[in-house]
This record gives sequence, structure tokens and C-alpha cells, in this order.
Amino acid sequence: MSYNGKKVLVTGADGFIGSHLTEALVRNGADVTALALYNSFDSHGWLDDLPDKIRSQLKLVRGDVRDSAFLNRIVRGQAVVFHLAALIAIPYSYAAAQSYVETNILGTVNVLEAARQWETERVVHTSTSEVYGTAQTMPISETHPLQGQSPYSASKIGADMMAESYARSFDVPVVIMRPFNTYGPRQSERAIVPTIIRQALDPNCPAIMVGDTSPIRDLTFVEDTAAAFQTAGLAGLEFGHAYNAGSQRAVTISDVLDLVLELSGSKKPVHRDERRLRPQNSEVRALLADSSRFEGETGWQAQTSLRDGLERTIAWWRARLSEGRVRREMGYMT
Repeated sequence: MSYNGKKVLVTGADGFIGSHLTEALVRNGADVTALALYNSFDSHGWLDDLPDKIRSQLKLVRGDVRDSAFLNRIVRGQAVVFHLAALIAIPYSYAAAQSYVETNILGTVNVLEAARQWETERVVHTSTSEVYGTAQTMPISETHPLQGQSPYSASKIGADMMAESYARSFDVPVVIMRPFNTYGPRQSERAIVPTIIRQALDPNCPAIMVGDTSPIRDLTFVEDTAAAFQTAGLAGLEFGHAYNAGSQRAVTISDVLDLVLELSGSKKPVHRDERRLRPQNSEVRALLADSSRFEGETGWQAQTSLRDGLERTIAWWRARLSEGRVRREMGYMT
């Protein structure tokens, strides 16, 4: 299987996973159109941080997946569409649920409808392990019940169902990729791993503030997740069905915190911040992937250990902080 010369579109290419996937596709010879959300700052998100050699080979476009006419134009002629564009911050979904429906569900419908019209060879739609809610059985296979424990997860369940329906109703060749908790360089502090790392390294933070550290997560390094997406774009998979992609290793947030402190050499105290807690019935207590179906059909496996992945992520954050780029670009408050 090869992407050499294959025309691909990545929506959400300006984001965390999207930028890593875009970079990997270019390195593998794909002809990539990278969609970034339009903004007035002349920015392409994390695509602006890619090496010049990679960035020069991209076709960069700005737009919004909620615009069906725009999407119809850029999907035309693409062999594979990787649909990663979404609103993903769980806390904000409690305050603005409708925006999640509009972007995550209607945006997905627009992608699927364009792919249907232009007979795109394949769409890889991005789901999330959050659709499972708190695990009823572990490890979690694709047959686990779906539970909308936040407006965000409910919107992703809706998007997944639209993807399934387009495969069943219109024979749209769509694969539903369901990554578990991904971490690594370029991830924003809305996620727990970069939140801990930045506070551990930042000399302006006297302590590390965290929420509940008891939940269990399956953490997968971002390069492994990007590899899973690339595999899903070409492998012989069943359309309209979901495939889990996770490390298949369980770790508590407390364990992650201890490992970050060890690897970073931080001696800072750790304090519980009540403002960082989810509503009681909304917290997902445990997520652990059963990726055997995807592994069995494609051979993909997560290759990066948690220790190695955290070391690489810590090194990236050290570089950002030493350059002063975190505060200048993101305006974080201590």
C-alpha cells in the first residue's frame, strides 16, 4: 500500500492529530490538501510549525466544514478524505452544545455528501473513545454500548451514526476510526498530559494543579495514531464500521502524573483544583482499548511506550518554553 502521488484531503489539518497526519502523508508521497479553519490572523494552526520542506509541498486552504458548498468544491478529485475537523474541548461543550452539533454532526454530513457526489474512493471519519462513556466492560471493543456522557461525546455519536448510515444507505466507502486518548507534541492544554507537563516545567508555576487523577486511560502516542489513520485510508476494511485504535495499556492519571514528575525532574507540589472536575455523572471513569479487530485486519499496533512518548513530549515542551513561544502564542496564565 502506498500514498505515492495519491490525492488526499485532511480536514482539521491545523489541529493536533491532523497536523501530524498531514506531515506523515507528505513524507509518504501523498498529494495533500490541508484544510484549516478560517481565521483572521493569517494562521494555519500547527501547520505553520511544520518544517519548510513539508509545508512547501502542501496545498493549504482555509474554510469551515459547516459550509457545504465550500466542502463540495475541495472534496472534488480527492481519492481519500481524512475527516478530523471537529470541536473537541469537552468543558466548552457544556456551555455551547449547539455549536458541537453544527460542527461535528452537520460538518460530517457535508463531508459525506460531497464524497457521495464525487464518488470519493474512501473517507476516514474520526470518532473518539469518549463515545463509549465509562466502560461497562474492559477492554472496550467496538460492540460496547455508546453513551453520551457529555454534549461533545453525544455529538460524536451522532456523527458516527451519520457515517454508518451513509455507508448503508448510499454505499459511501467510509471507515470510522476510533482513536483512544492520544498525546504528544502540539497538543493543547485542554488535555491532561500537556496540562501536567507544562505546569511541571514552567518556572512561573509554583505548583501543579490537577482535577481528578483516579480515571483510567489508554494513552497512545500521536505518531502511532497518525499511522493508524494512514492504515485506515488504504487497508481492506469494512465500510460503515468502527475500528478502535489504542495502545491497549491501562494507566491512571495519577500514574501519568508520577511519571511526568520523574522524567521532568520536577519537585513541585500537586494540588487538586475543583474547577478542573467534570460534572459527577459526566466523568468517564475508565477507557481501555480492545484494538484486536483493527490489528487483526491491518497489522497496525501502537509502537511507542508511555515512557518514551512522554520523554519526547516533555522535550518538545522544554523547547517551547525556552523559546518563550508558549506564553507569546497561546497567552497561558499561571
